[in-house]
Amino acid sequence: MTDTTGLTGLEGARYLSITTFRRDGSQASTPVWFVSDDLGHRVLVATGADTWKVRRIRRNPHVRVAPCTASGKPTGDPIDATATIVDEGELVLRLQREKYGWQKRLIEGAYVLSMKLRRKPTGESVFLEIVPRRHDELLVRAA
Repeated sequence: MTDTTGLTGLEGARYLSITTFRRDGSQASTPVWFVSDDLGHRVLVATGADTWKVRRIRRNPHVRVAPCTASGKPTGDPIDATATIVDEGELVLRLQREKYGWQKRLIEGAYVLSMKLRRKPTGESVFLEIVPRRHDELLVRAA
């Protein structure tokens, strides 16, 4: 059974598994870093603008999230949620630097260096806001 009470089950987690839904209804899960300025109500994620998860979210904002390991293995119960693209890049990047520190700087540096070596532009990022779905919203959709 999925938790629809909020995102407090993510407290202390370093990785979040985001499950999006393909056109045929099958699921695709991806582990990502996440941050929050109000963990009970929303989480924020930075990701590439041209990723498949963003394409699926633009078509269908329903997602399922759960705390997970770096490899994507869930470590908690899934939560039904809604993902939207927001313009909060400065906030997300500041919170990521606070939460992930040297790891974030290392990953960013390696990414920029690899793109320069391959003579490719660095990709554009988008920022996702993920909020839990309310129980009554789930009941309406199921009917």
